[in-house]
Order: sequence, then structure tokens, then C-alpha cells
Amino acid sequence: MMKSLILTTATRYLLPLLLLFSIFVLLRGHDEPGGGFIGGLVAAVAFTLYAIATNVAETQQLIKVQPQLLMGMGLLTAVAGGLLAPILTGQPFMTGLWTAREFPAIGKLGTPLLFDIGVYLTVIGVTLLIIFSLAEDEPAP
Repeated sequence: MMKSLILTTATRYLLPLLLLFSIFVLLRGHDEPGGGFIGGLVAAVAFTLYAIATNVAETQQLIKVQPQLLMGMGLLTAVAGGLLAPILTGQPFMTGLWTAREFPAIGKLGTPLLFDIGVYLTVIGVTLLIIFSLAEDEPAP
């Protein structure tokens, strides 16, 4: 496989910008279009671009977490936001609970954001697992 110096260099600058943009999309998602799903896809695209520019092994070293672990953490976080927190307070499933304090640039923290973070992690994990599995396959002779 031939590596492109231009793509590799551009990817090193684009990766942090795309990850920052994915977090922006995640955080604004409960008030405006965006959220965990779209933010997760943007983050997965950033890592996929890095894998194309370098290779899958180097990308996995950069991430430091297996995609399966991201999926598991995401599912647990989404369940905690949608089921566990409302049930512990005696509320129905998927009831939104917010803190009283408002944070600059984020707003009030609550279970919808926790659920979105779970979706974000799950989407990154699933997408990267698929992309890495396809990229690691050896071509047939």
C-alpha cells in the first residue's frame, strides 16, 4: 500500500478538529440538531480517515481502547441515563432529570446528555469495529 504524505499530514491536523467538532455536535444535540448519533459518526469518520492515512494498527494504538469496550461503555451509560437515574428517583423510564446549576456553553446537565453520551460511545464503537474489520481483511490472491 502506498502512503500519501499529503493525506498523512492533513489527517494529523484534521483529526483533532474533527474530534472537537464531534463533541460540539454531541453537546448541542439536546437543544438543536445533532446529538450522540451524529457526533459519534463524525468521531468515527475522523478515526477512519486516520486509519486510511496510516493503518488500522496505528489507529488502534492512538485510540487505546478496543471498539467493543466503547460499545459496552456506551450501552451502560445510555442505560444509566435512560433507566437507572429515573428509577432511582422514582420516575418513569426515560424521564429527563436536570441539575439545578447551569454551566457556561453547555447549559444544565441532565440525563438526556448522559443518554446522548452513551449513544455517542456506542456509535463510535460499532462504526470503528465495522471499519477496522473490513480494513484488516487480507485481499484474496
